[in-house]
Amino acid sequence: MAELVQRYLDQIRAEHATNGDGAVADYIPELARVDPAGFGLSLVLDDGFCYESGDTSTEFTIQSVSKPFTYALALDRFGFEAVDAKIGVEPSGEAFNEISVDETTNIPKNPMINAGAIAAVSLIPGDSADERFAQIHAFYSAFAGRDLPVDEAVYASEKATGSRNRAIAYMLQSFGVLDGDPDETLDVYFRQCSILVTSTDLARMAATLARGGVDTTGRRLTTPPVVLRTLSVMVTCGMYDAAGDWVSAVGMPAKSGVGGGIAAVLPGQLGIGVYSPRLDGRGNSVRGVAVCRSLSERLGLHFLSKARESRSTIRASYDVRDGIRVYELHGDLLFAGAEQVLRTLDDECDRFEIAVLDVTRVDDVDSTARRMLAGMRGALAAQGKVGFIVDPDSVLEAPREATFGTVDEALATAGSDG
Repeated sequence: MAELVQRYLDQIRAEHATNGDGAVADYIPELARVDPAGFGLSLVLDDGFCYESGDTSTEFTIQSVSKPFTYALALDRFGFEAVDAKIGVEPSGEAFNEISVDETTNIPKNPMINAGAIAAVSLIPGDSADERFAQIHAFYSAFAGRDLPVDEAVYASEKATGSRNRAIAYMLQSFGVLDGDPDETLDVYFRQCSILVTSTDLARMAATLARGGVDTTGRRLTTPPVVLRTLSVMVTCGMYDAAGDWVSAVGMPAKSGVGGGIAAVLPGQLGIGVYSPRLDGRGNSVRGVAVCRSLSERLGLHFLSKARESRSTIRASYDVRDGIRVYELHGDLLFAGAEQVLRTLDDECDRFEIAVLDVTRVDDVDSTARRMLAGMRGALAAQGKVGFIVDPDSVLEAPREATFGTVDEALATAGSDG
């Protein structure tokens, strides 16, 4: 039944695949060489399960999607007070590469623009550029769950054409924000932006933030306070001067990059990674923004819509007699919870002939979860199984012939069918 969710993602991606608006970044020569048609969409759930659609194995440079992760590393290693003395948290309302600082404090306005990101790199402890980069690289790789490579050609191209970033770095040095050698800091920054990822890597990195800094193996990579601060800044500043439009329409902490990537986080539930290199005038992926908007609208992913975590959906599951298994649900049933239910039925399909879904304790169901569960009976029937629903309050609005007021009524019918 996971194919029901896969179908949603494939359909949403296909709807935007013909959008040819925007242009690839060309101010870095190597970025101008990428295939503009690439389009990958990945979604990683709280438990690590991954859905992929399109060009999800295509590697591209992480660029500015790196910024929240280096900021998190600086907070983790250097402490909040020290980082706050060097980098603000206010939206800038300016282009990502603006040569400016806060007029009052003379520090970068936030860590999601280039000035703040360069300052964050300078705060990573180390005696050399190699030591600093090694920490950053290891941190990113841990979030992605694999050793991420570096595109040496892009690194060289960025270093050769990075005059604007050099101006930013020397400006920061003049204001006392950078204590070390600006050129050494920039070398690390250029290398960090040249790390290669896929849309699935970004989704896994986002999912680790969604889990409060714990990866899907249970290893803690950073602390909840660091994640909370990082996600907060991503909400207000992650999509540059389009942050307001993004929050109102999509409603997830996110970060974009001129390589065409977007990483979006739904705390407690999932991470999304998108790759499409054609950019709009603000430096955000045109199709990436559009597909995230559709995902949020269709799957009910806006972070202000509900607060409960998806993993609390299945309250209990048990066999009542040979071939009949009951699944009790509770709480609010949203996309991630419905996906968990469908995938659990998939995984345990060989344990039953009849599945009874008891939604008596479910408080609320959004339209996406309702549509997903409406396909449950058909998906089970295709595998030679039967699905019943216990729904005394008709929260799922399921067909009457499959719906019962109590588990006992469902079991009585299951017994007579048997």
